[in-house]
Amino acid sequence: MKTILVIDDEKNIRMTVSYALEVEGFQVDTAVNGEDALQQMIDKQYNLLLLDLQMPGMGGMEFLRRLVARNTLPHVVIISAHGTVANAVEAMKLGAVDFIQKPFTPEELRRLVAAVFARDVLDPTAALTYEENLQLVKRLVGERRMEEAIGRAKETIGLDPQRPEAFNLLGALYDIEGERSQAMKNYRVALDLDPTYQVAQKNLQRRWEERSQPDLG
Repeated sequence: MKTILVIDDEKNIRMTVSYALEVEGFQVDTAVNGEDALQQMIDKQYNLLLLDLQMPGMGGMEFLRRLVARNTLPHVVIISAHGTVANAVEAMKLGAVDFIQKPFTPEELRRLVAAVFARDVLDPTAALTYEENLQLVKRLVGERRMEEAIGRAKETIGLDPQRPEAFNLLGALYDIEGERSQAMKNYRVALDLDPTYQVAQKNLQRRWEERSQPDLG
């Protein structure tokens, strides 16, 4: 059974998330802040953390740094109260690849959690589909293997150069690495291929306005 720890100071979020995932067969525990979560993780290992960044006491970023220092970081989904996350790039560098914005529906949450766990079974040596490669790239980012993630994103582009998703993903990876010009270049290619691709539109606009987190798609 997969184990999940929900770390959020809002009681209604903890209760809503717990119920939405427990009915799917997950074992769910909750914590009110980083200190509480660290205490619970002494005696128990978790497969996934659902983490709010803004909490009284130890916030989400300091909590992530502590886990990375201990080399004990499982999958992490950031729960965001707003469309922007001030520390998003640092959070991604620490391995927090996925974001979900409040308010979200139980079904949106379940889909994201399922996608995160589905990455675990992907074999990088196998002949993966385009979509599977996109998920593998996200897994590599979560494991803080950025060089491999960038290489795999480029390979994915080669599988179907007419699709925008891998170009946007590569742009987001360069964004995380601080390579602004390369990020902008790949976002523009994605939009040239599909002017209606909203993820790339949002990333390009965000890059011009210097706000929010890169969207990996």
